[in-house]
Amino acid sequence: MFPSLVGLPSQGGAQAGAQGEALGPPPSTARILVVDDDPCSLVLAQGMLSERYEVVVACGGHQALGLLDEGLRPDLILLDLLMPDLGGYGFIQCLHAREGGAEIPVIVTSGCDEAEAEALVLSLGAVDYVHKPWRPQSLLARLRTHLELRQARDQLRVRAVSLEAEVAHRVAECLAVQNVTLHALASLAGTRDPETGAHLERTKCYVERLAVLLQGHPRFQGELSDAYVGWLVRSAPLHDIGKVGLPDHVLLKPGPLDADEFRIMQTHAAMGADAIAHAERESGMTLDFLKVAKDMARHHHERWDGAGYPDGLAGEDIPLSARLMAVADVFDALVSRRAYKAPMPFEEARRIMSLGEGTQFDPDILAAFLAHFDDFQQIALRHQDPEEPQAPAVVTLPGPGWLN
Repeated sequence: MFPSLVGLPSQGGAQAGAQGEALGPPPSTARILVVDDDPCSLVLAQGMLSERYEVVVACGGHQALGLLDEGLRPDLILLDLLMPDLGGYGFIQCLHAREGGAEIPVIVTSGCDEAEAEALVLSLGAVDYVHKPWRPQSLLARLRTHLELRQARDQLRVRAVSLEAEVAHRVAECLAVQNVTLHALASLAGTRDPETGAHLERTKCYVERLAVLLQGHPRFQGELSDAYVGWLVRSAPLHDIGKVGLPDHVLLKPGPLDADEFRIMQTHAAMGADAIAHAERESGMTLDFLKVAKDMARHHHERWDGAGYPDGLAGEDIPLSARLMAVADVFDALVSRRAYKAPMPFEEARRIMSLGEGTQFDPDILAAFLAHFDDFQQIALRHQDPEEPQAPAVVTLPGPGWLN
């Protein structure tokens, strides 16, 4: 390693020190690597700079690269352009090929007064071009400017990393609070409906799986972004929140509902959407996932043929979130135990679901569900209600309206 010449006495250094006092102190204790094949230039640079900076010198480009490989981390490089072993052009390219090398500012210096040379080194990434012979006051001013710029960039980078970490932490906190709040709200329905069990978790998983399966489908790929799938997953547990407002004699009835009771049951869809909308208005904020939650709560009982409720929407007028939940909700009702029915065998549920193509369900969503039926069967088994048997018995379906 070429020795550091820090503190080498020289007349030039004393003169530069006196002239540099007007510049004020350097931004920090900076280390400058001077690269030149001329020993006289190295001594002159040492004399000019050592009273203000830590100076390390290298006799030629290869020796300078060796110092960098050994761990030297200069704050700035003062580089001669014309050197026999490795010139300034090649050195800059080698420097930038090293990790972190492009972050080190390089001031190129040369007795060559060609505009093309200056333009080329600047295009390669040098920050400045200084002609020889050096004028101490001008050189010190340029060094100081570029050191301050680097210090500012480093501080901004550290600050940006810190802010990014803080933002990520705050976002994680907000998401955690939202998820806890959503879970608490969704669980309200479960506290009044003893048959809900793991229904919320299952339907959430069904909807997520369906959405992921359909992300590459031409009809849905424009809408089913990763962000939208995330909103679906967070919103799904709220789809039955309106059941909180139902009277006990309807919600807790241990058997099929009559026509009047079924009309009351149907109100839970609009009540759920209204409750979410009210909470949104009170907060004074418009959140994308709450829009998805409102659509899903209000319209998950709509039918593809327009015979559903509460608004009788048909086809693609039904929000996508609700069309996904419609498949998930009916499948879960079929294979789950209710007070008035035993759980249905999976293959029988599959057969009944297939009958809803083009009438009850979006045909493409149902097709994805049926094509990957084993996935949904595994979700149902993984999140069974504790009392649910592994092999459900064959059952006879109740009358109209039993799916609520």
